[in-house]
Amino acid sequence: MEEQKENRPQGARHEALARAERPALPSHTPGKQRCRLDGEENNGQHCTSSSSDYSDPVYKEIAVTNGYINRMSRDELRAKLAEFKLETRGVKDVLKKRLKNYYKKQKLMQKEPTNGDSYYDYICVIDFEATCEEDNRPEFTHEIIEFPIVLLNTRTLEMEDTFQQYVKPEINPQLSNFCINLTGITQDYVDKADAFPRVLQNVVEWMRQRELGTKYSYTILTDGSWDMSKFLNIQCCISRIKYPSFAKKWINIRKSYGNFYKVPRNQTKLTIMLEKLGMNYDGRPHSGLDDSKNIARIAKRMLQDGCELRVNERMHGGQLMTVSSSAPVEGAPAPQMPRFRN
Repeated sequence: MEEQKENRPQGARHEALARAERPALPSHTPGKQRCRLDGEENNGQHCTSSSSDYSDPVYKEIAVTNGYINRMSRDELRAKLAEFKLETRGVKDVLKKRLKNYYKKQKLMQKEPTNGDSYYDYICVIDFEATCEEDNRPEFTHEIIEFPIVLLNTRTLEMEDTFQQYVKPEINPQLSNFCINLTGITQDYVDKADAFPRVLQNVVEWMRQRELGTKYSYTILTDGSWDMSKFLNIQCCISRIKYPSFAKKWINIRKSYGNFYKVPRNQTKLTIMLEKLGMNYDGRPHSGLDDSKNIARIAKRMLQDGCELRVNERMHGGQLMTVSSSAPVEGAPAPQMPRFRN
């Protein structure tokens, strides 16, 4: 990493910026820091610039630099990102967002350092696979047949561990050919698998062994709302167990991606998010574990780009609800096996 460059005097810098010369973007500072950016909240306090913010020389400098970045070509953006040893892949809008957030984060860190201990230690990426039919009849009951987890360390940004088990369905024990071809999960896999309550118990034990919710704070991340609000909710009813408390809140990465990169909902599908970030899908599409790994790659890139991924959805009274971005960052509780329903 480059060492922090010595700043020029404030008056000289403003004079240079007024002449529309290229601002001296900061070089890397040691350590990975996070800050809520571009109108998002930080630890319950709104970070949107107020009129008093814009009287601050730091915010004036950020605003001028953002204007300059908006006028940069894709090649210029990539060259500047490479200079700071940042990722250079992605469409132009992603590159601009990456450079703006990096610069803003560095300036705000100089102004008021953030507390890195307030964020989750780990993110558990989960993407279920469930029974399905080609015509997708409304009355068809989807049952979870693959339970994968990818454990992403938010400090090192490494995928430290994975969990994967197949699940034996109860209502429709015979998989459709469409389901087998789509997911790659064979009839033999589910025939030999445990029922959902046993698999969930194994998940709880796996998470406990990694001290999630005790020594380390964590949260769950999914690709959309359906994994938790529909598939897990329905499965718990089928298996006659209560909804697990550790899965009641999660990060919907589609919402986070759309809000952070300012893109419409139709650009937040898994393959499109990867493409816009300059990445290709790695593995077999609709494999729960491979999908989870690719979702974790997107989460990693977003963290690198300055996004503080945080819980934005929850289950309450069996209903899906939105979590405000002003809510404090709170990790999920220590995992426990839910009780069986009466």
